[in-house]
Formats: sequence, structure tokens, C-alpha cells
Amino acid sequence: MKSQASTLLAEVRTFRQNHPDVRYVDLIALDIPGHFYGKRYPIEMLEKVAAGSPLKLPQNAVLLGVQGGLFKIGDYCFHDGDPDANRRLVPGTLKPVSWESQPLGQMLITSDGTEAPIEFEPREVLAKVLERLHHKGIHPVVAFELEFYLFDKKLDNGLPQFARDPLGDDTDDQPNLHIERLSRFSEVLDDMAQTAKDQGIDITVITAELGPGQFEINFGHLDDGLRAADWAALFCRSTRGVALKHGYRASFMAKPYLQFPGSGMHVHVSLYDGAGNNVLAAHQQQPLRHAVTGCLELLPHCMPIFSPNHNAFRRLGGTVNAATRASWGFEDRDACVRIPDSDPRNLRIEHRLASADANPYLVLAAILVGLEHGLEAKREPIAPLNEDRSSGTDFPVEMLDAVRAMQHQAVLRDKLGAEFIDVYCENKRQDHLAFQQEINAREYRWFL
Repeated sequence: MKSQASTLLAEVRTFRQNHPDVRYVDLIALDIPGHFYGKRYPIEMLEKVAAGSPLKLPQNAVLLGVQGGLFKIGDYCFHDGDPDANRRLVPGTLKPVSWESQPLGQMLITSDGTEAPIEFEPREVLAKVLERLHHKGIHPVVAFELEFYLFDKKLDNGLPQFARDPLGDDTDDQPNLHIERLSRFSEVLDDMAQTAKDQGIDITVITAELGPGQFEINFGHLDDGLRAADWAALFCRSTRGVALKHGYRASFMAKPYLQFPGSGMHVHVSLYDGAGNNVLAAHQQQPLRHAVTGCLELLPHCMPIFSPNHNAFRRLGGTVNAATRASWGFEDRDACVRIPDSDPRNLRIEHRLASADANPYLVLAAILVGLEHGLEAKREPIAPLNEDRSSGTDFPVEMLDAVRAMQHQAVLRDKLGAEFIDVYCENKRQDHLAFQQEINAREYRWFL
């Protein structure tokens, strides 16, 4: 603990020396729906926290719904006195914020690694899964890919408008992978990439996707699963901020347009043993097949994580590369679990089902549990799509059905934690009820 405090204190003091104009730092963490919450600390107080002073925030901040309200979940929120819970600073995450009008810093905080971690905090859920895998001698290497849309800053009666490029065009007629779109939006995209790098994120490939104003950003592979998920979370925050600075809105909403492709969160995962050998490639890739089976078996029960809101379910079975059944295949982007072509050293799965607005900590935790389950059960998978285009198993496509499928699944309750499963399912159930408490114009047209 003394060593960590010394490291954190050195980090804060170095930051103050390099950024003397920064007076405040946002201490932030991701809640269950995938939004950042936290507090803005004076830089002097941050130095005291780094030296060992307590850092406490309300425990129930993790339970906020999509709109930020508190739901009654068991004894939490309204029958527990709204207690504080200890958090800690995440080393290496204190970075400048360049998209605000005033100099500012930000730093991740978490309850994992404290004396009493919050069982349903997303980062703690992932930390426990990774710790268990490490004890079994399994070390994941992870890379995220995130798709997002750019919109015009102004909405049209609440609806998004196409992003206007510097040429002034109201529409985006550039096809998929077209370099011209990257050129047209290069100013904002370059700023997004540089800002992410300033946050310590390893940005690699930038792609123009099929939808108008849609792009994809790839991150480098990391042997630290927590940090890989940190990168995904922080990228979403910085990208929204940079877009606003340039007069756009950036959104990771799963399906902003019915007629265009949705935005996904693709996660590449390979597994290595303590000697650095690829676990999936051993014994003529038999562990790979077992791991795929585990992912597919648990996938229908993880849908509230992969599709965390009503809009995310609209993305499934969309116009391109969005599966409607739990499936797998070699070099097949129609599959939920794709096996990219690679040499044995880099053999991996690409999990393609999650929406871009899903919680990256929970998505990675669910994927890893599927891989773990498959390696333990050692069952053969269904036929890949390369052999049978109709291969696959059904999964829920509505939120309440998905919650019911998740809540009592024994493997998930054991490996993700029963307390987390119960809290998460009730959070999604309450979000569903809250979503229903508004009558929209279509309902009046149909039934008035």
C-alpha cells in the first residue's frame, strides 16, 4: 500500500508540474448503464488522496438508471441509508482534458482493490473474473473496436441530422471504407485520435463505416484486461467531448437510424498460459472449439449485457453483419463469434454481438466467463456458418425476456456473482418500466 501511495503521489505531483494551470480534476467511474459518475476535486485535495486520505462516494451511484435516477433494488437506495463506499485512484489514468473550455484533468477511480469492493460495480466484476483466470494460469490479451456516428450538433425536432462535412454537403454519399470520408472529416478525427493518445490509449486503425457519418476506431492489444476496458470507456468520453468542440455530436448509440447499420463493440480475445503459449491453439485448436462452445452456450443469457437498452435490440438482425442467432465461423462477419485468420501465436476470437453503448467492463467479463466455461466443459460447438449458413441457436430479442434468461443462469451467477446478477437484472427491469412511462407521437397516431 505504501508503494502504491508513493507511486500515485509521484503521478499527481508530476501532473501538477506539467500542467500548472489545472486547478480541478474529475474523478470518474462507470456505472451499470455505462455512464461516468464522480466528483470534481481541487488538485490540492487530489494530492492528499494520493497520499492516503480516504476517497468515498455513495455506493448507490453505481446503481443509477439510464436517465440517472435511483431505482429500488432490494435493500439498496431507499432502505440502506445511502452509505458511502471507499474508492481508490487508478494509477496511470491522471490525464489532461483538452476538450473543455477551461484547463481540467481527469482520473479513473474504482472500488476494486479496496477493503470492501462494491460487488456490482462493473470494474470490480471484471477484476474478479480476471483474478480467477490468472489463478488458473490463463492470461487474456484483449483489443476493443468501437463504431460510432457523427451527427450535426443541432437536432431537428429532437432527431439527429447528418454531420455536415467541410464541403457543406447535407448528405454523406461516400461508400463503406471510402478514404474520401476520412479526408473530409480528418480535422475532427485527427483530434479524436490525438486526444485519445493523450489519455494513454493506443489508437490504431480508423475506418469509414457503411452508415453516413459512421466510423470505427481500433485499439491496440493489451495483456491487461482492466486497462483495455478502461481505454474503451475513456475513449467514449473523450470522443464525445472532442466532437462537440468541432461542432458535431458523436454517439455510440446502437441503432440511431433504422435504415443504416448499427454501431457495435467488437472485442478480440486471445488466451495465454504462464509460459506465453496460446491456450486456444494447443492440441490442433481443440481448446478454441471448446471456448467457442462456452461463448455460444452463455450468449443467450448475457443479452442484457450485450444489448443493454431497447435501442440496442433494434440493431440485431440489421442491414449488415449483425447476427440474429448465436453462431460462429471462420472469417465470417455474420457470426456472433468470428475466428479471424491468424497464425497459431495470435489465434483469437472476435466477439461481435455487443452494441457500442454497452458497458465495456461487463462485456469483457461476460466474454471471458463464456471462454472459461467452454474450456472447463470441453464440449464441441455447433457447425460454423462456413459449413451451414443456418447454424445457430436463438437468443432473446426483447429486454424482459433477456432479463429472465439471465437472472437464474447458474454459471453466470457463480462466475459473475449472484449479487451482481440480481442487481443488474433489476436495474434493467426498472429501466424498461421507466422507458414505458412516456406516450410518443406514434402512439397517438395509432390509437387516439
